[in-house]
Amino acid sequence: MAGDLSRTGGALEMRASHADRDRIVDVLRVAAGDGRLTSEELDERLEAALSARTVGELAVLTVDLPEVVGEIPVEDQEVVRIEQEGSSTRRGDGWVVPRRLEIRSAWGEVTLDFTDAVITRDTLHIDLDMRAGALKLLTRPGVVVDTGALVTNYSQIKARRAADAPVVLRVRITGEIDYGQIVVRPPRRGFGRRRPTA
Repeated sequence: MAGDLSRTGGALEMRASHADRDRIVDVLRVAAGDGRLTSEELDERLEAALSARTVGELAVLTVDLPEVVGEIPVEDQEVVRIEQEGSSTRRGDGWVVPRRLEIRSAWGEVTLDFTDAVITRDTLHIDLDMRAGALKLLTRPGVVVDTGALVTNYSQIKARRAADAPVVLRVRITGEIDYGQIVVRPPRRGFGRRRPTA
């Protein structure tokens, strides 16, 4: 790796462009959505990316993340699976929305936060098999959730619509839920906005 850096030393000293910074920001958000970075690490690296002056300063921020050559791999996941028992899973902070999401959950909670999600498709199909748990979808304007084909056994659906806006993503939930609940709502005010002013 050191040899590679020495050969590309000249390129690393080049001034970073707005596009270079934006690309690294996207990589960091995807990594956080995949669980590779904590929210604190994401905040630190985003701040460093936005203030970076050279390509080398940007490269350091993603050296421990999966290699990305020239573009963000937002289209690489057609199907994502979440399997858990007695635990909780959350997708947020710039996670990449796949075409299909298969959820197998018992005695746990799954939260899908679309507030800052990377949406590259117009439809997300969720195939749900949930027992004694909750599926929470935090929506934003333009995200529409359809539960019409979901089988509910001793379960409830609580849905609150976000503000009207052109549809950017339709979420279709099929499958079955037993002794659980589906919650669809916009995020609470101030949710995820952690930085207090000094």
